[in-house]
Amino acid sequence: VQLLESGGGSVQPGGSLTLSCAASGFTLAGLAVAWFRQAPGKGRLGVATINSEGSVSYADSVKGRFTISKDNAKNILYLRMNNLSPDDSATYRCAAGNTVGKILSGNGVWGQGTQVTVSS
Repeated sequence: VQLLESGGGSVQPGGSLTLSCAASGFTLAGLAVAWFRQAPGKGRLGVATINSEGSVSYADSVKGRFTISKDNAKNILYLRMNNLSPDDSATYRCAAGNTVGKILSGNGVWGQGTQVTVSS
């Protein structure tokens, strides 16, 4: 049972990246899923979530720029990030669980993370 992120890297301000999170050993269908990020010296931020009923939520700082989506057939979670700024630089991690609350309380599956660096 694991989640594996990919798609991170370095990009210039204003650029775009798409992160992927592939699940193995379990199915994402019917689960709550989320993307989090954490920059050095800062706390963890919930960037985007899809709850178990399919409702989507975003942090204010990424609304209108980031899009979370889930492909149940491929068992992959995505995060499309547009108009990136240096403030978006962080390690991004995906997570899955029965509910968003359970993910936040530690009762879920977490990926190891992928680094996103935005700089000119």
